[in-house]
Amino acid sequence: MKLVVGLGNPGSEYVGTRHNVGFEVIESLAARLGWIGKPEQYKKLARNRFDGLAIDGRIATAGGEEKLLLLEPMTYMNLSGQSVRAAIDFFQLSPADLMIVLDDLALPAGKLRLRSAGSSGGHNGLKDIERKLGTVDYPRLRIGIDPKPPFVPQADYVLQRFDPVQRKVVDEAIARACGAIVTWIDRGIAAAMSRFNAIKE
Repeated sequence: MKLVVGLGNPGSEYVGTRHNVGFEVIESLAARLGWIGKPEQYKKLARNRFDGLAIDGRIATAGGEEKLLLLEPMTYMNLSGQSVRAAIDFFQLSPADLMIVLDDLALPAGKLRLRSAGSSGGHNGLKDIERKLGTVDYPRLRIGIDPKPPFVPQADYVLQRFDPVQRKVVDEAIARACGAIVTWIDRGIAAAMSRFNAIKE
Protein backbone atom coordinates (compact mmCIF):
# COMPACT_ATOMS: atom_id res chain seq x y z
CA MET A 1 0.00 0.00 0.00
CA LYS A 2 1.09 3.57 -0.72
CA LEU A 3 0.11 6.83 0.97
CA VAL A 4 0.27 10.13 -0.91
CA VAL A 5 -0.21 13.28 1.16
CA GLY A 6 -0.60 16.72 -0.36
CA LEU A 7 0.17 19.63 1.94
CA GLY A 8 -1.92 22.78 2.23
CA ASN A 9 -4.30 24.74 4.43
CA PRO A 10 -8.04 24.07 4.81
CA GLY A 11 -10.59 26.77 4.07
CA SER A 12 -11.89 28.49 0.95
CA GLU A 13 -9.61 31.49 1.51
CA TYR A 14 -6.58 29.30 0.78
CA VAL A 15 -7.87 27.64 -2.40
CA GLY A 16 -5.52 28.33 -5.31
CA THR A 17 -2.77 29.82 -3.16
CA ARG A 18 0.87 28.89 -3.67
CA HIS A 19 1.04 27.01 -0.36
CA ASN A 20 -1.85 24.76 -1.42
CA VAL A 21 -0.36 23.27 -4.56
CA GLY A 22 -0.03 19.94 -2.72
CA PHE A 23 -3.81 19.81 -2.34
CA GLU A 24 -4.21 20.53 -6.04
CA VAL A 25 -2.03 17.55 -6.97
CA ILE A 26 -4.07 15.22 -4.74
CA GLU A 27 -7.32 16.42 -6.29
CA SER A 28 -5.99 16.16 -9.85
CA LEU A 29 -4.61 12.68 -9.21
CA ALA A 30 -7.94 11.47 -7.83
CA ALA A 31 -9.61 12.70 -11.02
CA ARG A 32 -6.90 11.20 -13.24
CA LEU A 33 -7.40 7.81 -11.59
CA GLY A 34 -11.15 8.07 -12.19
CA TRP A 35 -12.02 8.08 -8.50
CA ILE A 36 -13.83 11.41 -8.88
CA GLY A 37 -15.16 13.21 -11.93
CA LYS A 38 -13.37 16.54 -11.52
CA PRO A 39 -10.66 17.79 -9.14
CA GLU A 40 -13.07 20.26 -7.53
CA GLN A 41 -15.27 17.34 -6.37
CA TYR A 42 -12.56 15.99 -4.05
CA LYS A 43 -13.58 17.83 -0.89
CA LYS A 44 -17.24 16.85 -1.32
CA LEU A 45 -16.55 13.16 -1.97
CA ALA A 46 -13.60 12.50 0.35
CA ARG A 47 -14.10 11.01 3.80
CA ASN A 48 -13.02 12.61 7.06
CA ARG A 49 -10.17 10.38 8.21
CA PHE A 50 -6.84 10.86 9.96
CA ASP A 51 -7.51 14.56 10.68
CA GLY A 52 -7.86 15.05 6.94
CA LEU A 53 -9.85 14.37 3.80
CA ALA A 54 -9.07 10.97 2.29
CA ILE A 55 -9.99 8.92 -0.75
CA ASP A 56 -8.66 5.40 -1.31
CA GLY A 57 -8.76 2.84 -4.06
CA ARG A 58 -6.57 0.62 -6.17
CA ILE A 59 -4.16 1.52 -8.94
CA ALA A 60 -2.91 -0.82 -11.68
CA THR A 61 0.82 -1.53 -11.69
CA ALA A 62 3.16 -3.76 -13.64
CA GLY A 63 2.96 -6.23 -10.76
CA GLY A 64 -0.82 -6.22 -10.56
CA GLU A 65 -2.57 -3.73 -8.27
CA GLU A 66 -1.52 -1.49 -5.40
CA LYS A 67 -3.80 -0.02 -2.76
CA LEU A 68 -3.47 3.75 -2.58
CA LEU A 69 -4.69 6.33 -0.08
CA LEU A 70 -4.77 10.01 -1.02
CA LEU A 71 -4.85 12.42 1.91
CA GLU A 72 -5.21 16.17 2.45
CA PRO A 73 -4.46 17.08 6.10
CA MET A 74 -7.02 19.47 7.55
CA THR A 75 -4.77 20.45 10.46
CA TYR A 76 -3.23 23.53 8.80
CA MET A 77 0.24 23.36 7.34
CA ASN A 78 2.24 23.63 10.57
CA LEU A 79 0.56 20.53 12.05
CA SER A 80 0.62 18.32 8.95
CA GLY A 81 2.55 15.59 10.74
CA GLN A 82 -0.42 14.83 12.98
CA SER A 83 -2.48 13.64 10.01
CA VAL A 84 0.43 11.79 8.38
CA ARG A 85 1.33 9.98 11.61
CA ALA A 86 -2.28 8.87 12.13
CA ALA A 87 -2.49 7.31 8.65
CA ILE A 88 0.96 5.72 8.87
CA ASP A 89 0.12 4.12 12.21
CA PHE A 90 -3.32 2.91 11.16
CA PHE A 91 -2.03 1.07 8.08
CA GLN A 92 1.33 0.16 9.67
CA LEU A 93 3.23 1.64 6.73
CA SER A 94 6.94 2.31 6.49
CA PRO A 95 8.19 5.81 5.60
CA ALA A 96 9.25 4.45 2.19
CA ASP A 97 5.54 3.90 1.38
CA LEU A 98 4.80 7.60 1.92
CA MET A 99 4.98 10.42 -0.64
CA ILE A 100 4.61 14.02 0.52
CA VAL A 101 3.68 16.61 -2.13
CA LEU A 102 4.45 20.25 -1.33
CA ASP A 103 5.29 23.70 -2.66
CA ASP A 104 8.88 24.97 -2.80
CA LEU A 105 9.77 28.63 -3.21
CA ALA A 106 13.44 27.77 -3.80
CA LEU A 107 12.49 26.27 -7.18
CA PRO A 108 11.29 28.02 -10.36
CA ALA A 109 7.54 27.88 -10.85
CA GLY A 110 6.56 24.51 -12.31
CA LYS A 111 9.85 22.74 -11.62
CA LEU A 112 9.49 19.29 -10.06
CA ARG A 113 12.03 17.81 -7.68
CA LEU A 114 11.63 14.29 -6.34
CA ARG A 115 13.79 13.01 -3.50
CA SER A 116 13.80 9.76 -1.51
CA ALA A 117 14.77 11.64 1.69
CA GLY A 118 16.16 14.98 2.81
CA SER A 119 15.79 18.00 5.02
CA SER A 120 12.73 20.19 5.44
CA GLY A 121 14.39 23.06 3.60
CA GLY A 122 12.60 25.37 6.02
CA HIS A 123 9.12 24.18 4.98
CA ASN A 124 6.90 24.15 8.06
CA GLY A 125 4.80 21.23 6.85
CA LEU A 126 7.86 19.03 6.37
CA LYS A 127 9.30 20.17 9.70
CA ASP A 128 6.23 18.89 11.53
CA ILE A 129 6.15 15.62 9.58
CA GLU A 130 9.80 15.01 10.49
CA ARG A 131 9.02 15.70 14.16
CA LYS A 132 6.05 13.34 14.19
CA LEU A 133 7.72 10.52 12.22
CA GLY A 134 11.16 10.91 13.78
CA THR A 135 12.85 10.54 10.40
CA VAL A 136 13.66 12.41 7.19
CA ASP A 137 13.81 9.17 5.19
CA TYR A 138 10.58 9.39 3.22
CA PRO A 139 9.95 10.38 -0.41
CA ARG A 140 8.82 13.90 -1.23
CA LEU A 141 7.80 15.71 -4.40
CA ARG A 142 8.45 19.45 -4.42
CA ILE A 143 6.74 21.76 -6.91
CA GLY A 144 8.37 25.11 -7.58
CA ILE A 145 6.37 28.28 -6.92
CA ASP A 146 9.20 30.80 -7.65
CA PRO A 147 11.26 32.65 -5.04
CA LYS A 148 9.44 35.49 -3.33
CA PRO A 149 10.04 39.02 -4.64
CA PRO A 150 12.28 41.31 -2.59
CA PHE A 151 10.64 42.98 0.41
CA VAL A 152 7.60 40.65 0.30
CA PRO A 153 7.34 38.59 3.52
CA GLN A 154 7.52 34.87 2.86
CA ALA A 155 4.33 34.18 4.81
CA ASP A 156 2.43 36.65 2.63
CA TYR A 157 3.90 35.34 -0.62
CA VAL A 158 3.03 31.67 -0.10
CA LEU A 159 -0.54 32.54 0.91
CA GLN A 160 -1.16 34.57 -2.25
CA ARG A 161 -2.55 33.14 -5.47
CA PHE A 162 -0.41 32.54 -8.53
CA ASP A 163 -0.16 35.26 -11.13
CA PRO A 164 -1.46 34.24 -14.61
CA VAL A 165 1.96 33.26 -15.96
CA GLN A 166 2.78 31.15 -12.91
CA ARG A 167 -0.71 29.62 -12.94
CA LYS A 168 -0.18 28.25 -16.45
CA VAL A 169 3.16 26.61 -15.74
CA VAL A 170 2.00 25.29 -12.35
CA ASP A 171 -1.08 23.70 -13.92
CA GLU A 172 1.23 21.89 -16.34
CA ALA A 173 3.47 20.87 -13.44
CA ILE A 174 0.50 19.45 -11.53
CA ALA A 175 -0.24 17.15 -14.48
CA ARG A 176 3.42 16.03 -14.54
CA ALA A 177 3.37 15.56 -10.77
CA CYS A 178 0.48 13.12 -11.14
CA GLY A 179 2.55 11.18 -13.65
CA ALA A 180 5.53 11.20 -11.30
CA ILE A 181 3.45 9.78 -8.47
CA VAL A 182 2.04 7.01 -10.67
CA THR A 183 5.59 6.17 -11.80
CA TRP A 184 6.77 6.05 -8.18
CA ILE A 185 3.97 3.65 -7.25
CA ASP A 186 4.61 1.45 -10.29
CA ARG A 187 8.40 1.52 -10.64
CA GLY A 188 9.84 3.07 -7.49
CA ILE A 189 11.44 6.34 -6.47
CA ALA A 190 14.65 5.93 -8.49
CA ALA A 191 12.72 5.52 -11.74
CA ALA A 192 10.46 8.48 -10.95
CA MET A 193 13.45 10.68 -10.08
CA SER A 194 15.31 9.71 -13.24
CA ARG A 195 12.37 10.51 -15.46
CA PHE A 196 10.81 13.60 -13.88
CA ASN A 197 13.74 15.43 -12.29
CA ALA A 198 15.45 15.52 -15.66
CA ILE A 199 12.65 17.37 -17.45
CA LYS A 200 13.76 20.84 -18.53
CA GLU A 201 11.23 23.53 -17.76
